[in-house]
Amino acid sequence: MNVSCFKCKGRGYCGREFCAVYAKAQSIFKAKPLLEKEEFFGSAPAPFVGHHGYPDLNVGILSPGEVRDDAWEFDAPKYWAEKDYKIPRIIDLRSSLVNSRFKANIKHTSKYLEIAQLVGMSAKPVDIEFKLKKKPNFRLNFEAHAAPMGPNATIDKVQITENPKIPGKIDKVVSDTDLKANDAVVYLYKHGFDENRLSELLSVGTLGVKADRKLVPTRWSITATDNAIAKNLLETIRYNPQYDYAAYFGSYLGNYYLHLFFPEVWSYELFETYVGKSVWHDSSSIDFMTDYEAFEGRKDYAEDCAGGYYAARLGVTEKLVEIKKQASVLTLRFITGEYAVPLGVWVVRQASRKSLSQKPIMFGSKELMLNYARLIVKKKFGVDLDVILGQSKLLREMNNQRKLASFLS
Repeated sequence: MNVSCFKCKGRGYCGREFCAVYAKAQSIFKAKPLLEKEEFFGSAPAPFVGHHGYPDLNVGILSPGEVRDDAWEFDAPKYWAEKDYKIPRIIDLRSSLVNSRFKANIKHTSKYLEIAQLVGMSAKPVDIEFKLKKKPNFRLNFEAHAAPMGPNATIDKVQITENPKIPGKIDKVVSDTDLKANDAVVYLYKHGFDENRLSELLSVGTLGVKADRKLVPTRWSITATDNAIAKNLLETIRYNPQYDYAAYFGSYLGNYYLHLFFPEVWSYELFETYVGKSVWHDSSSIDFMTDYEAFEGRKDYAEDCAGGYYAARLGVTEKLVEIKKQASVLTLRFITGEYAVPLGVWVVRQASRKSLSQKPIMFGSKELMLNYARLIVKKKFGVDLDVILGQSKLLREMNNQRKLASFLS
């Protein structure tokens, strides 16, 4: 925040479409009842594991501060996207969650940690009695990885007041102490559990070989889950026939995706381009970053695009499995001022999926598809796409790599 925020007072002088200062003020007002209680009963939909102080981490049990039948909605990113929830509604939900925390070492267990694990495993939010050391402090954080949360406080005592209902498939993988964490994630994904639930199970140390089980910061477990699922899907994709020239375009919460599929063997490249003012891009300039993988995949972390690389790639691999094809995929993400505050990497995943759910436009050649891409990007965002395409490793490899057919001929 700069001095102009105090002068503006939410009147839009900065040119942004959403005011984070106003949103925070509204959230404090709505969360005021939560700030006055040191003891409460609440339905807990999810755990949360912080990353500061590793290997001694803050483990939180998230609750709206009361028993609610709809508490699941406070931690349902896939549902939010399906119902097209907007930024203010998501902030309202998340700012109403009290993060009741305790300290835990990544390799040690405790009564409180066992409760957090049961919350992650349960089929529905768990009713819990909380006693805090003092009244919660309001803190509304926006970050690129996890969804925002509201007040936080340190736990004095916590007790489950009902028996959690744990799905049989989850109980099976948690009980199997010889099953690797990646294999457990893939097994549950194939049985219909979404990646949000899987990352929470991984974060609270319920998955993996017994000796290797440990707490994982939520921001790490999200990316690890996206990566594990996509890598498993690619084992099938790499044996599929090649797709055609196809373009998919769509958006969610100001995150626009243009996926360009080329009839080649698997490779993937993501460009993230900032084209509007927001809390995390306070500039009118056009900035972009990129990461790439060839047929064999990546061996190192995608440092530039970070978690967004793996979240967007998951949607791409799901689409290729659905159509039983493989392709080289150039994914272009344009982040506009509509996405005024970061809400978590789930937005990337769902925006990528929403764009890929649209009907594709098919082309007879690479040139025709790239011309279409240039036109739509120029019209929609005022960006000269050739500036980006000129940096593409995927296109460069495609142009320079000799095909098997050329040797045969």
